Amino acid sequence: MPTTLDWFGCATFRMRTAGLTILLDAYIDRMPSAAGPRHSDGRAWTADDIDECDWIVVGHAHFDHLWGAERIVANTDATVIASYESIRVLERAGVPIERMICVAGGETIDLGAGVRVSVYPSQHSCVWSHGGMSPADEVCLGDLGVTWHEQQERLAELFAHLQSLGDEATDHLGAGAVGHSERGDGGALVFVFETPDGTILYQDTSGHWSGVLRDLRPDVALLAAAGRGNIDGEPIQGSLAQFVARQADLLRPGKVVLTHHDDWMPGFSIPTDTKPIADELARVVPRTELVEPDYVDGTVILG
Repeated sequence: MPTTLDWFGCATFRMRTAGLTILLDAYIDRMPSAAGPRHSDGRAWTADDIDECDWIVVGHAHFDHLWGAERIVANTDATVIASYESIRVLERAGVPIERMICVAGGETIDLGAGVRVSVYPSQHSCVWSHGGMSPADEVCLGDLGVTWHEQQERLAELFAHLQSLGDEATDHLGAGAVGHSERGDGGALVFVFETPDGTILYQDTSGHWSGVLRDLRPDVALLAAAGRGNIDGEPIQGSLAQFVARQADLLRPGKVVLTHHDDWMPGFSIPTDTKPIADELARVVPRTELVEPDYVDGTVILG
C-alpha cells in the first residue's frame, strides 16, 4: 500500500503508511464559517470523528495544532509525541502520561512496522509581527532585532484583535483553550519520518533553523505556508513565497506539500493564493514537484 495523506485543513494531516495511521497535528474542529473538510452529508469534521489512530505527532503547543489530541487519544489507541509543553497541556486536559512521549529534538522513536520518526528543534513563525496573514507574494521588511519583551507586547495586541472578531471566534477560542498553552508555542519541532516508501518531513509553522534543515534530504517535505517566516530567529526579509522556496532549496525534496495555508480562522487567516509559491518553487527548485491535496482526498505521496 502506498503512503497517503488526508488533509484536514490548517496543518493537520492523517498519514497512512505501512499499515499505520499517524495524525500530524490534531486540530480538526473549525469555526462554522471557516474553511475545512466535510463529510458526504455536509457535516464538518471534528476530532471526535477520528476513530482509528496509532500515533499523534504535534509540532507545537498552540490550540490550532494541539486541540483535539485529548479526544483522539480517548477514542483510539493513539500515543502522542510532542514537546514537553504540549504534553503538560494535554496532561492537564486529562490525557494519561503513559499515552504520551515528551521530545525536544534529537530523539528517534520506533513507531513499528518499519517506520521511525526523528525529531529536530525548529522555530515558530513571527506571528508577533503581524495582525493578519499577508498574501504570499507580499514582501515584508523590517522587524529585525525585536526583543522578547517587545514581542510579548505585540502578541498581547494580536490576542486582543482575535477577541474582537466576534462571538463565533470568541466561542471557538474558548473551546480551543483545552488544547492551548498560555506560555506560548512551547518550542516548535520538525519531524522526519522514515517509512518503507521513503522519507517525509513535517513542519507545521513557518520557521526553521537553517543549520538543521540543510542536513536533511526528505523525499517529501510538508512545509508551512502562512504568516511571516522565521529564519534562525529573525523574520524573513521578503515574501512568504520566497520563504517556502528558500526552505525547499535547503531540503531539495522530490515533492512539497503545503500546510497551514487555508482560511482556517476568518478575520485572521486568509485563503492563501498558492500560485506565487508555485512560481517561486519552479524558479528556485525546478525539479521539486508541488503537490496540492484537497481536503480528505487520500493523496498518494510515496509508493
